[in-house]
This record gives sequence, structure tokens and C-alpha cells, in this order.
Amino acid sequence: SSSRATMARAATSAHARTLLRAAASSSSSTSRARTARTARASTASASASAPSTSSPRVASAMEVHQFNALDDNYGFALRCVASGVVALVDAPDYDDIARALAAKGWTPSIVLCTHWHRDHVGACAALRGTFPALRVYAPAREVESRKIPAELVDVGVREGDVVRVGDARCVVRETPGHTLGHVVYHFEEEEKVFVGDTLFAGGCGRLFEGSPAQMWDSISKILAMPDSTTVYCAHEYTVSNMKFALSVDGGNEALQARAREVSEMRARGEPTVPTTVGVERATNPFCRPMAAGVQEGVGMAGCTDLAAVFGAVRRAKDNF
Repeated sequence: SSSRATMARAATSAHARTLLRAAASSSSSTSRARTARTARASTASASASAPSTSSPRVASAMEVHQFNALDDNYGFALRCVASGVVALVDAPDYDDIARALAAKGWTPSIVLCTHWHRDHVGACAALRGTFPALRVYAPAREVESRKIPAELVDVGVREGDVVRVGDARCVVRETPGHTLGHVVYHFEEEEKVFVGDTLFAGGCGRLFEGSPAQMWDSISKILAMPDSTTVYCAHEYTVSNMKFALSVDGGNEALQARAREVSEMRARGEPTVPTTVGVERATNPFCRPMAAGVQEGVGMAGCTDLAAVFGAVRRAKDNF
């Protein structure tokens, strides 16, 4: 049965690759047709007045397709509904991405990489081979430090840079901690943020390169976003995160309710990602170093140095 399962996965993978190659071969002619239509539209509207620069931006409709990748990663494909432009957030595994794109009939134009770890950039080279026009965006610091090969990247991004996915406008925020060059991609009008391994539902990324102070500053950038912001994390770690969270903030009723909800969701086979800024603010101990319960849970009651409390929570999790 193991052999049959392996053969089935290989057949599915090969089929997905075939569909992607077909999509890639047709994308150039579609692009030429779209360019021609755009040129005609531009000519027809050349005499129209430019819109006022004071007009408020209107959120574009964006479809997010979340899919499983590797063992516990999530991948994300984004589609601007108005323009049809498709972007991937990170590139964990070519075959998983191929299946996800084939299922939607989407052709990607952009990859937005959050950091250099292989389960986030490992498929970039293969994707560029399939889609020669694909543009890869990645943290400039990690390209400069050669953590991400420069030949894989078209645009290095830094704090405050703007990337467009069709009509959707994304602002880059640097979030060092998990790695020194880590970035997140914030679609402000759409109230969506793709956080890679900076923040998880109920947890945060390990500090492989950065300091607790850096990571707390990074998480604070996410906490500065509206509570209604949808947070797309890159891993399904929530059950274990809830167990730890209860060990340091067990008196938190919102956390207790969240832990029950997470357990029920996973029992039904449902993902616990995405989450929201508001949920994490209320239940995630890594977002709550100012809370008396969290401070008491790590033996730092009354401490006003929030980065130090955060560091104590991170060390407790590392040893949990």
C-alpha cells in the first residue's frame, strides 16, 4: 500500500507539473493580448482627467488560497480579482505549489519571500524555470548577506517598500528576530498580513538569529495593525502553542476559550490559520508581556521591561 501511495503522489505531482507548464506556455500570449487591450484603453482614456491625489484608496478584492505544504507549512496564493494578477507568499515546495495552482487554474507573476529558510524559498528556482517572467521579491538584507542567492531574486525589499499585486498595495515591514532579515507583507487596505515565521497562532518563531528585543519590536509592528487584520502564519503549530500558553497564562479566560476552539478545529481536520491581530493580542503570551498573568507565569511580576519579559517567555517555550 505504501508503494501504491507513492505512485499516486508521483502521478498527481506529474499531472500538476504538466498543467503548470501548459499554463506557463499560454501565459505569454495572454500577456501580449492583455498588453494590447491596455494600450487601447490607455489611448481611449488619454483625455480623461487624472484622479485626485486626495481621493481615499479603496481596498481591492483579493482571493487568498491557503494550501498545505511539506509537513506542517502553509502556502498562500493571492489573486487580485480585478486584474487577475497572482502572487505566491513564500515558495516552500514546488509540487505542493503546482497542485494548488493547478486546482485554481492560476498562473503566478510574483513570489513574496519572507526569509531565507529552505521551507520558504526552496521552490523559487524551479518556479522560475516554469515561469520565466516570474518576479521574486525577497528581503534585501538576506540577499546582501548571501543567505538567499542573488540570482534567484529580482527585487530586494526593505522597510516601507511598496509592492503591488495587481491593484492591491502591499507594504513591507522588516521583522528581525527569527532571522535578521525577515520581512512581512502587509496589505493595509485589505487588512491582511503575511507574517512568515515571525508570529504564529498562539506563538512566535524561534530566535535563530535575532535578540528578544528585536523580536518584541517586530511583533509590536504587527500589534500596531488593527485588531481586524487577518494574520496568515506559515505553520500549523497552534495545538502545541496553546499547551505552552496555558502553562504561563492559565488564568486568561480568552486563552482558555481559544484553546478549546483550537482543539475542536483540529479534531475536525480544520486549519487554525489564519488568525487575527485581535485574537493574538488577547491570547498569545508572546503578544502579552505587559499582562500581569504572563509576567507572573515567567517569574517577572511587575517588570516594566517588556522585551525582557518577552525574552523570558521565549526561553520558557524553548524549554517547554
